[in-house]
Amino acid sequence: MTELALVDVGLLFAAVAFAGVIASRINQSVIPFYILAGMLFSPYVLGRLSEFVGDGVTVAGYDVVAWLTGLALDGHTEFIHLGAELGIVLLLFFLGLEFNLDRLIAAKERIGKAGSVDLAINFGVGLVLGYALFREPLAAFLVAGVVYISSSAIITKSLIDLGWIANDESDPMLGTLVYEDLFIAVYLAVASALVLGGGSVSEAAGQIGIAMGFIVGLLILVYFGTAFFQRSLETDSHEFTVLRTLGITVLIAGAALSLQVSEAVAAFFVGMAFSSTGHVHQLEDLLEALRDTFAAVFFFWIGLITNPAVFGDAFVLVAIAAAVVLTTPTKLVSGYLGGRIYDLDARRSVRVGLGMTTRGEFSLIIASIALAGAGVGLATGTAETIYAMAVGYVLFMSILGTTLMQFSGRIESVVVPRLESRENVTPEPAAD
Repeated sequence: MTELALVDVGLLFAAVAFAGVIASRINQSVIPFYILAGMLFSPYVLGRLSEFVGDGVTVAGYDVVAWLTGLALDGHTEFIHLGAELGIVLLLFFLGLEFNLDRLIAAKERIGKAGSVDLAINFGVGLVLGYALFREPLAAFLVAGVVYISSSAIITKSLIDLGWIANDESDPMLGTLVYEDLFIAVYLAVASALVLGGGSVSEAAGQIGIAMGFIVGLLILVYFGTAFFQRSLETDSHEFTVLRTLGITVLIAGAALSLQVSEAVAAFFVGMAFSSTGHVHQLEDLLEALRDTFAAVFFFWIGLITNPAVFGDAFVLVAIAAAVVLTTPTKLVSGYLGGRIYDLDARRSVRVGLGMTTRGEFSLIIASIALAGAGVGLATGTAETIYAMAVGYVLFMSILGTTLMQFSGRIESVVVPRLESRENVTPEPAAD
């Protein structure tokens, strides 16, 4: 019913608003609080409150437990799920605004080197971890994707909130995210075909062709479409500017998603196209509040689909712990090396490593592919375990990554002097 749907949306925004108030009062990043608010209002927590508390808890004759249980929201409610998608699209659109095509081409060599280091270290460790846990090549391939890909959405939001977006450390972070997003577009095509198609190589090849064709088409649009994007924003009305920008961006992102190409990648390229116009600052001013609103919905949705009960399985907990312990250092190292490839000093390179530890939306997409392939490309138990592991891993790493970025100053004060002292050590000449 319409009135119930409106109440659900009202609860969503009230919950994230209250979470934001708490975060600001204690001077913490809002992202973990949005996620935890989503978990609280999920069917797995409030929705099951009566199972733990029992019925009959009344105040003035009113059943409080029943009322609280009724506040639970479904993570797959149409508006919430769609709002989460819009959050991803808008965050990556803003990332594209900061990273225009000329900048991308100028830094292509550094992006390639930093991205390759990131891929080799983290995807490689993921393959080893996945095979050690499940003893299956396809399961190892999925686990490698889950632990490799950093969260473009969360990292972009953190860069903006902390004011790092204009700093030197943002270049290797954004460049590596571009590399990862391009890689993941092909990876998702392969994973979907292998898992959902029961291992069909021909289907995987076809989907890769579609993904690459769409990406090439977007690159052509970005390169030759500046005049079109400039004309689309030639209006004195802020309303028309917002509507035209959203119309173009969301339409292209939706077309990408319908072809099983990442909507985030598509939104990033559209943002790059608009970055070549003379309206970048205007777009940032007009769309900033909308971006942050739907970004909050996205983070809330992550919490909403997280079932704490999946962490009750001992093997899942071991898998999550192993992934965290193994892949947090690898991202720190690969991020630091990426910063050095960009000729940054030790302090800013450490910041790059801290920022890249966050995992998020793409890991959840891979987990969903695994779950959808239960009984098809994967054994049901394996698929369910990978999904549970990925959800717990993303929840932990999203909180850890944002926390590391927020307290980077304290970490740098301890780590950087030691790194600099080692790098400044001059080897003694060999004895005659």
